[in-house]
Amino acid sequence: MSTIIGIVVVVGGIIFFHELGHYTFAKLSGMRVEQFSIGFPPKIYGKKIGETEYQLSAIPLGGFVKVTGVIDESLDTESTVDRDDHKSFASKPTWQKLLFISGGVLFNLILAVILFFTITMFRGFQEPATEKAVVGTVVEGYPADSVGMEKGDRIVAIDGQKVEKWEDMTALIHNHPNDTIAVSWLNEGRQKTARLKTRAQKTIKDGKFQDIGIIGIGAATQNRPAGFLESIGQGFALTGYWLKITVVSLKEMIMGHVSLKNVGGPVMIAQMAGESARSGVLTLLGFMAVISVNLALLNILPIPALDGGHLIIILVEGIRGRELSNKTKLRIQKIGMLIIFLLMGLVFYNDIARLITGG
Repeated sequence: MSTIIGIVVVVGGIIFFHELGHYTFAKLSGMRVEQFSIGFPPKIYGKKIGETEYQLSAIPLGGFVKVTGVIDESLDTESTVDRDDHKSFASKPTWQKLLFISGGVLFNLILAVILFFTITMFRGFQEPATEKAVVGTVVEGYPADSVGMEKGDRIVAIDGQKVEKWEDMTALIHNHPNDTIAVSWLNEGRQKTARLKTRAQKTIKDGKFQDIGIIGIGAATQNRPAGFLESIGQGFALTGYWLKITVVSLKEMIMGHVSLKNVGGPVMIAQMAGESARSGVLTLLGFMAVISVNLALLNILPIPALDGGHLIIILVEGIRGRELSNKTKLRIQKIGMLIIFLLMGLVFYNDIARLITGG
């Protein structure tokens, strides 16, 4: 049940908010919204209210807002492109077209800010309880755990080099991924020393992923309540952080530094959504915020059928001073849909492979 709840909240919520962005800017620009769909065709259920039909469609991999004169995921070519129709997409200036197309991406980023803001308001800030290298948590099964390190222990030396502050100690460990180091620490007043092999963990450094050494410990922290303005700032900061992570991940994948096997799809998202739901509401909201940021960036890529592809078409038409033909737009849209379904095939394959291998 928690998995189902997680899927509905994360996937449904993000898709709805994305399409709400398009819908909002369409209405603000005076465009006629013919359809508001969660999911891709064929349609399962629809109800018309005013000039708009709100519908649920069969393929739950996205959604669309159908505006008069736009050839989109609905692949409908019957809508007029008459510039004399003041509610049609074609009648609007380029800047309003750009706002409409980018509305989904903007709303996904806004959603992430709101979610991170909410989490911070309820959780507060975890701040260091001391500047000294005092162990606050030990991760089970990691090197520190294997040598008997405990919460409250104080690390005093790494490879014979004395350390006082937590940041100095971590800097030394980070410099040795997958390497053997000597760690000395105080446990109830007695000094202990052990040699242990660090694990490697990916982190962003100089605009790319690099390995750092870790031994599975966390600093001693204390909780501090967060103020309203602080929480807003944290909402923007965390959204920017995860946007940077997504950009670097995509860049590393394009350059071949990260395997396409690491790309996950709906099955992996469903699994992670279920795990997040079981861990609590705030964890689920955090996962939703990260996926919302991911969706925002992926949608702005210049691929036909994605928002970024539509932006390119609008800019080309703005420069040319006239519309592309419906036939050309439909062909571009079909190519884009094919690319998307091929990519979805890849992530479904990866998901199934993970289920089979247990990876």
